[in-house]
Amino acid sequence: MPSLKKTLHFCSSALFCAGGVALLGYGMSVDWSSTSVDCKSSNSTGSGMVKIGLFEGVIVLKTCPFFDGGQPEVKVMEKLEGPPLILQYIVIALLVLSLIGSAASILITLYNSFSNPYETYMGPVGLYACSGISVGTSFLALIMYVSNVHLSNFSVEWISQSNVVDLTNVKVDMQLGFFLVLPYIAVNLLAILLVFLYVHGAYTRQKEQQKPTEDVPKEIMMY
Repeated sequence: MPSLKKTLHFCSSALFCAGGVALLGYGMSVDWSSTSVDCKSSNSTGSGMVKIGLFEGVIVLKTCPFFDGGQPEVKVMEKLEGPPLILQYIVIALLVLSLIGSAASILITLYNSFSNPYETYMGPVGLYACSGISVGTSFLALIMYVSNVHLSNFSVEWISQSNVVDLTNVKVDMQLGFFLVLPYIAVNLLAILLVFLYVHGAYTRQKEQQKPTEDVPKEIMMY
């Protein structure tokens, strides 16, 4: 049976991974960005905003171009087309892969908390690999999403109408869903750190117990 110290380290690591899954799962369900513009038509001025998540969004129009209010909901995956749609699919796929990696990390850490597997993929190496994949794919998803909303003008096109003369002061802001990926990355790194500290400590103790005879004082070796 594993020692109490090992059980605590691996169970704590599993809790961090589970917390990360909850954070990312919730983050994928809320808004990721908002794009706002000032607009001007032949006889009116106003502003417009598009709030979007990974799957759904809403267009908020304030006298832009002609009518007050209005918050039509949009299906992001149906509204997008071309390269922005491809990038959106890639972002979602990367985040799903991150969740799968976290789920595997939870299974590995729980297994190690009550068992002593050999140093195989079911040991600490498996956790390093799975959590490392989760960190890498989620970070890449952030980069690709930022590139998509800043380099593509699809949100502005959704606001634009045939009667709009000018769109100015385009501003893109990241929302809660985007920022929740950052603590998700942090807790996965903490999960790796907890297991690494235990493995490093166990390795150090093992080396101390296997010190060669030349480290023994000469006075003791004489007898």
